[in-house]
Formats: sequence, C-alpha cells, structure tokens
Amino acid sequence: MIDRRDVLRAGVLGGVGGALGLQAPVSAAEAAAAEATGPVDARDWKRLADALSPGASLYRPYSSEYLSLSLPFNHRYAGIQPAGIVTCATTDDVSEAIRWARGVGLPAVPRTGLGHNYAGYSTTTGLLLNMARMKSIVSTPAKGGAHSRVYGPMKVVHDAGTVTVGAGVTNGDLHPLLEDQGMFVPTGRCPSVGVAGLVLGGGIGFSDKMFGLTCDRLVATTVVLADGHTVEATEDTHPDLFWACRGGAGNNFGVNTSFTFQYEQFQGTVGFYQLRWSLDSVLPVIATAQHIAQETEGDRRFHMRLGIGTNGTTRAQIHANANVNAIGQFYGTVQELRAILDPLLKIGTAEERARNSASVRQVTPGEASVLLSATTPIERFGTKSAILDSRTLLTDQQVGAAAERLLEWPGSNNEDGAGFAMFALGGEINQVPPDATAFVHRNDLFVFAAETSWTDYDLPSVAEANLHWLQQFYDDIFSGKAPEGAYQNFPDPTLRDWRQAYYGANYPRLVDVKRTYDPTGFFDYAQAIGTR
Repeated sequence: MIDRRDVLRAGVLGGVGGALGLQAPVSAAEAAAAEATGPVDARDWKRLADALSPGASLYRPYSSEYLSLSLPFNHRYAGIQPAGIVTCATTDDVSEAIRWARGVGLPAVPRTGLGHNYAGYSTTTGLLLNMARMKSIVSTPAKGGAHSRVYGPMKVVHDAGTVTVGAGVTNGDLHPLLEDQGMFVPTGRCPSVGVAGLVLGGGIGFSDKMFGLTCDRLVATTVVLADGHTVEATEDTHPDLFWACRGGAGNNFGVNTSFTFQYEQFQGTVGFYQLRWSLDSVLPVIATAQHIAQETEGDRRFHMRLGIGTNGTTRAQIHANANVNAIGQFYGTVQELRAILDPLLKIGTAEERARNSASVRQVTPGEASVLLSATTPIERFGTKSAILDSRTLLTDQQVGAAAERLLEWPGSNNEDGAGFAMFALGGEINQVPPDATAFVHRNDLFVFAAETSWTDYDLPSVAEANLHWLQQFYDDIFSGKAPEGAYQNFPDPTLRDWRQAYYGANYPRLVDVKRTYDPTGFFDYAQAIGTR
C-alpha cells in the first residue's frame, strides 16, 4: 500500500531538480490530501481498475509502462511521481477516475500529449489522467454557409465544416488532414503538443493572424467536472464555462475530453521563408522585423516568428553558433512576400543575403506545416514570457543587452541552447475583444519567450547556472520594468503577479467560473485559478 505523504516526499525531493528546488511546488490540495487521509490500499486501486472501460488501463509504480508514462516533457519535473496513472479511453473513464480520486482524497491531474506544460503543472503526486488514448478525429462538412476566397495562389473555403477531436490528439495527429484532405485548424508548431493544452491557454501558431487563435476556432468542448459529472460547453450551453475554456488554461475547471473546431479547406500553395544571420546583424534585423510586424499588424496573411539563439558547451562554440533568425509563411504570392521581406533581405553578408533570398518560395500547406514545425525547447528547460505591444517593442539598447548576455550563456549539452523568440500577433487575433474570451491579449504585437535548456546528464551546477542566466537575460532586456502581460501557455513558476500577467481584467470572471464549476478547488496547482 502507498502512503500519500511518502509519495509527496518522493516527488519533492526526487531527482536533480528537487536538489536544486527547481520542481513545481506541490499544490495546497495535494498537501492537504496527504496530511488528512491515510494510505490508499490495494482494494481501493482494484476498485478503480474495475470501474474503467476495457480500453483503459491503470498503472502503478515500478512497472515499465508506469515509468514511461510518468515522465513529463520537461524532465526538470521528472522527480514528481504520481501514485497511479490511468490511461483513459473514454469520457466515462475520466469521470470514474475523478470520482475515485475524490473519494480516496487524492488530487487528479490530466495530461495530454507528452505533458508539455512548461512549469510542470501536468505532473502530480496523486492520480495522473493520461489522455493519449483518446485519439478520435471526426469531421463534419458544413451543409451551407461556407464561403471561399482566393489569396494569390491559395483558395480557402472558410468555415468549411467542423472537426471533433479527442483530448489525446496532438498537433502532429492533425497534419494528415491537411496533407491529404486540405482540412486545416490553426494549431501550434510543435507536433507532439496536445491540442487540449494548446486551445485551453489560447493557441498561437503560424496561421493565427489569418484564422485566429486555436481557441477562437472552438465551438464546443466536453468537460468532466470536479464532481464527476459531464457537461457540453458551447456558446448556448454553459456559456460561462465555454468562455473560460478559451484562454483560461488547462486543469482549472474540469477535464476536457473532446473539442469541436471550425476548420478551413485549403487548395493551392502558400509563401514560406526562413532567414538567418550572424549575431553581428542583430540590431538592424530585430529593429526591421519589429517595424514589419507593426506595418503588417492588420495584414492577416503575413506570419512571423523572430528570435536570437545559440548553443554549445564552450565559449568558442557559443560565440560561433550565436545567430538571429526569422521564419514564417504568407497567404499570397511570392512576389508580395518578397516585397514585405525586402528590408530584411537587404541585411547581412552577401552569402547571408543570397541564402535568405533563396529561402523565400512557394510550398504546399502540408509542406509549410513540416517546415515550420519544431519540437522546442526539449529535455530540461526554463522559460520566461512577456506580451509586447507598440509601446514595449524592444529598443536597440534592449536588443544589444540581450545579445551581450546571450554570448555569456553558461552553456549545456542541450542542442536547443538558449535565446528568445518573438511570435507576431495581429490580424484576426486582435479583432476579438479582450473580454470576448478568457484570452485577454488582444491588442498586442508579440508573444515574447526567453528560454534556456540543459540535458538530463548535465551536472546540477549547469542547471543552476542556466536558471541564474535566464533571470539575468530577462532582467537585462527589461531592466526598467517588465511588460505587464505574459502568455499563460508559457507559464513561469517564478512570476509574482501571474493573475494579472496571464489574465488581466478577465481574472475576476475566471474566479466566478471556478466557484461555479469547481467550488472546492479540487483542480489545483501553484498558478491555478482560485475561488476568491
């Protein structure tokens, strides 16, 4: 039998992260459950196993399946081990698991995909609900009302139908729909990220200016509540919960088991570009790219991710690998795309200009999806984010400070390295009022993310040095005062006023929704929506 207090101690103290105090803090609900109740015995676990559908499984510690399923994407939190793992196959499995967990006094935490939550909030010392088996994808063409429009060599049938996906579906699982059938839902660039976590926190990607955030395409979602009951949330049924599920972040109001999105139908090609310079060009590139982002804020067709980065273990490698880069796509002709990018294409050495110019080309949407995809960051990492508007765009002084600090990165064996990325906003994103959904960041230009990474086999001193560097890097860039906003899908456990940063003026309404659907705070973590 397992004593929950022992599980909690193992989770907090286990692994390199525990030794450095780098893991996600145990939630109040988990701590209270450990102190208030006794051990969960074998009969309790058998009762849970018996209640599950034939397609579901219960895993306990020490089995090979348990070890692989318990590992979160960010290995920084690998020491937080669940008392048990249920791989759910149906919504009823989720309902049974939640009821069981409440009955024995354990918290229950859902995890979709590989558990990409940056701050480790998809880990638990209680019952982990792994949603990876819920992979259904069902599409329904629109019976009428769809309209088409031509964007250069691309024809788009807007609102061509709906697609309903299970909570275990990832970005990569949706790629065949685009490649084979031309069906598209705006999602993120990382193939292994679960669509559930993406949509619940907002969902940025390389088509969000054109079609809105992932959460803007949501028309319905099935939610298992803290008491085990299941509801369907739409604009007409449980509209307050539906509002909160579009940007209020996961594991706050219930466990979402399916999502229905409006999809677009594609035919034709899109413009693609991938630009790269040495760090010597960082000032003109960042300044020019930010100006382009401002000029094209209202142009739904143009999408861009901008950044600087490096990797390596030695000072020579870190300096040699330091670069500034931009990547994106455009719904229009290559000639139009070249005209937008022209100021950037003129920057750099002759070799850089030639390489960058050659990267601008027409590709199919499926090819663009592959070219734009990246699984980053990886293994062990830390992240700090910010939301930039026209008043808080980076100055030359800030960019120069960032470049200097980048060259002082302590290094690691992680090829993902360190740096910052800026994801351009605007277009359809900013056409939605800030209070229309829980995603409040509607009048901005960039989501900014500073990152650092290390490997499982790097020494504890490397992890400590990387996290110290990350804070310095962020402070150097925002030396006066950091921007008020931060992206809830890039959670930062060190962020003090996270309520304001993630949700702004929408937070009080989120509290109201929490009181209605989870009044006892069963779904809880360090930055969870509170009941007051």
